[in-house]
Amino acid sequence: MVVQDGVRTAEVVGSLSLATDLAMGLPLEHGLESAVIATRLARSLGVEDEAASQAYYGSLLYYIGCTVDAEISAELFPWGTLLENFNPAIYGSPGEVMRGIVRSIPDPESGPLTRALQVARTLPRAMRGHPAHMAAMCEVAQMLGERLGLPASIHGLFGQLTERWDGKGGLIGLRGDAIPVALRIVAVARDVSMQRWAGGQQYAVEVVRTRAGAGHDPHVADQFCAHADELVPDGEESLWDVVLSCEPGDPLMLIGSAIDEALAAMGDFADLAAPCLTGHSDGVARLTQEAAKRMGFDAAAQRGVTRAARVHDLGRVAVSPAVWQKPGPLTTDEREQIRLHAYHTERLLAPSSFLSGLAKTASEHHERCDGTGYHRGVGATELSAEARLVAVADAYHTMTEPRPHRPGRTPAEAAEQLGEESRAGRLDAEAVKAVLDAAGQAAPRRVHPAGLTDREVEVLGLLAHGFQIKQIGRRLGISTKTASRHVQNIYPKIGVSTRAAAAVFAMQHGLAGWGERPIAREPSDS
Repeated sequence: MVVQDGVRTAEVVGSLSLATDLAMGLPLEHGLESAVIATRLARSLGVEDEAASQAYYGSLLYYIGCTVDAEISAELFPWGTLLENFNPAIYGSPGEVMRGIVRSIPDPESGPLTRALQVARTLPRAMRGHPAHMAAMCEVAQMLGERLGLPASIHGLFGQLTERWDGKGGLIGLRGDAIPVALRIVAVARDVSMQRWAGGQQYAVEVVRTRAGAGHDPHVADQFCAHADELVPDGEESLWDVVLSCEPGDPLMLIGSAIDEALAAMGDFADLAAPCLTGHSDGVARLTQEAAKRMGFDAAAQRGVTRAARVHDLGRVAVSPAVWQKPGPLTTDEREQIRLHAYHTERLLAPSSFLSGLAKTASEHHERCDGTGYHRGVGATELSAEARLVAVADAYHTMTEPRPHRPGRTPAEAAEQLGEESRAGRLDAEAVKAVLDAAGQAAPRRVHPAGLTDREVEVLGLLAHGFQIKQIGRRLGISTKTASRHVQNIYPKIGVSTRAAAAVFAMQHGLAGWGERPIAREPSDS
């Protein structure tokens, strides 16, 4: 594995944009297409490079908050119905928006009476929860954008991505010229890509034209409609190459520890897909890093395998959150979805010349030395030492984490299971020993970030995993009132206002583990 120490921000963001496509159920490269349209539209409008760069990155990361509360959305809406009915209507009339929500609720295969009952039961809850959901999405989008190394002039706009020209959308209610021009361009570009997917280019032009002056800035919308054929990629170009070549201004770069933080943000994005997964990628990465030292990896190899571990589960966003949260047996189709998440990880990382160096190790974490793993079913001779290590670290960490269908194993039980897997020839014996040695090291007592107390860290960890206030109280043996007071104290300390943002903070600082984690996250040198 070749480890580079500098990469264009657009490469990392581009791969994350592909992940948001999968998380939304959109065609792969949907976000890339919209970024090309936004950039070309910005240039045709004559905006300055700074605004064009904002439009470029805003289009790529339009859905960066899409994994926030995804398990709640999965409870309210069948998989794929929001994408089919609501997302194309976001910039439409209020009536179109409401019809999009209503049509997203019922199971499409149910009878008329059942569908009506489903709407009556679910619509009030969906409408009540919408403002809080949007606030969480925007807050998380800004936090992840900052960790991706984007300047404040870009990630600071992510809280306004859903504003509409007529002031009838978003949290802030901005309207007209009060909305930054970059976001007005993003709105048109993203709507164009959505409508092209739904009905083709001429259909997209007609829809955008009807929304001019309502959902969209009429000047931006008219400019697109007048030059659509010049602004939309022709389908014969490599969208990845076009996206990298059209970044406005000087390319943004990630160097050294900024790369590690950006990859950690990608892992946290994936882990937000379900509360039971919170902190998994970070925990596997920290365990991998410590075990790599014990296996004698040199500094470059340690850095490379740790980076691969950070993004090993990026492909899990392609799986419905309802599957990850399912408490009972999986169907054949659901099992196949899960088996494919490793493949999706590889595909998301492969286009980037930098991330492709991590792709093989990252995507082989479910392979086994005897060839019984997935997604390729390769054996020991085809697995690098790095891949075998990540597989063991992932297995150990997964065993010790509770899941909806089973409790978490104790460290001793996980160690025994790994030993059995090693003796059976499925896991690498050296990697098993290194991981168990690393996991057995007690974490040194450390000062918690933001002045959090030990009890507040416990509360934050449970909150990050989706526990409600009453559940936190029962888990810790404290009253509901006391648990609530802890949460009220935690939010201002860490500078957030939503549970999802608190979960991101917990993952970023290694506080999302179950109980005491054996490996403390090392401080960044940036």
